[in-house]
Amino acid sequence: MKAVFALPLVFFRLFYQSIYLALTQIWANKTRSVLTTLGIVIGVASVTAVIAALTGLKAKILTQVETFGTNTIFMGPHVPERGPMSHANWWQLRFRPEQFDNVLQHCPSVAVLSRMGGVGRRTVRCGEQSVDNVEIQGIEPAYHQIEHRPVVLGRIFSLIDNEQVRQVCLIEPKLRDKLRMDQDCIGETLRIGSTAFVVVGVIEARPQMNFGDSGRERYEVFIPFNTLKKFGEPFTWAMASGKSAETLEDAQAELKFFLRRTRNVRPGQPDTFEVQSLQNVLNTFNKIAVIVTMVAGGIVGISLLVGGVGIMNIMLVSVTERTREIGLRKAVGARRSAILTQFMIESVTLCFFGGLVGIGLGQLLTMAIANIPQVKLDLAHIPLWAIGISFGFAGIVGICFGMVPAIKAARLDPIEALRHE
Repeated sequence: MKAVFALPLVFFRLFYQSIYLALTQIWANKTRSVLTTLGIVIGVASVTAVIAALTGLKAKILTQVETFGTNTIFMGPHVPERGPMSHANWWQLRFRPEQFDNVLQHCPSVAVLSRMGGVGRRTVRCGEQSVDNVEIQGIEPAYHQIEHRPVVLGRIFSLIDNEQVRQVCLIEPKLRDKLRMDQDCIGETLRIGSTAFVVVGVIEARPQMNFGDSGRERYEVFIPFNTLKKFGEPFTWAMASGKSAETLEDAQAELKFFLRRTRNVRPGQPDTFEVQSLQNVLNTFNKIAVIVTMVAGGIVGISLLVGGVGIMNIMLVSVTERTREIGLRKAVGARRSAILTQFMIESVTLCFFGGLVGIGLGQLLTMAIANIPQVKLDLAHIPLWAIGISFGFAGIVGICFGMVPAIKAARLDPIEALRHE
């Protein structure tokens, strides 16, 4: 019974002594140890920095998406890759407003829907002030609920505004300030091209997107959807919101079925439109992130392989240098398992040392990435699971490439080892 309880103590003592000897050897050959682990350091630093950048990018995108809501669904014309409409032009594939009539009655999982349209960018004037390249969009009242952009001053468009094609508009605060209008600009008139519009409300500013923006200041004016036809045939799309996250897929399926029927898409033919949600975008991004991580891991694996070869080489040299020491230990009763364990632990410790330095270097790279102003990856950080994977890879490299030198040391004949010069 005593032997059973003493066995863990013996193993712990052997493990402690092996780590102590390994650290002693590393400290005695500091320069050689650093150069030996350079491949491990570079590999671990690279993979942790890549994972940190992807983690920061994902966190930033999630933050942006939460602003708009994951229940948002986008619908727009799409050229199919096959079928009779594969070579159709925009005019043939365009959405017609009547194609969305009674959509809420036929799609029970859809909470609200807003048709939207655009006629490009126009010049907006108010008095002597003008702003070029202002984006003109036609919307319906449900737009505010879908995009989470309330009117902070004035009112939203009414059904009468839309049905009677009234020339009223909503503007953003920054456009109001650019045109030097009063803070309470309700009732003031501005001109879009040569057409006069009365401001009935100020809409909340669009949340700034850190990805995909060109960096140029963006201005928007919103007018009733039907009023947009005064500027010609608009490019039409639609936005909707599902009743809940659980019924989002049902809402998309219902909208696809409804649009196939109203657009006369026959069974077997591909869709001439797209129905996408922000959740789909997130899923696509997650797949891309996994692929990028795997590719980066494969490239970094080459550095770890080179580092492992270097460690095996230096451990073989260490076995040769310490042949007499090994012979002496065997002569006083050391078993093969003790010698094998010593050199295996020394190899793994050397790799863990390289992994620790690599994580420190990776943290410095992460901090540098987070502080690059134009990249906007301020949320980049190294997750705990990445640190665990880095140490795991380092340990596997130490075991695999330390096995050959350890076996060679364990098999040395004590008499021949003692005779070694």
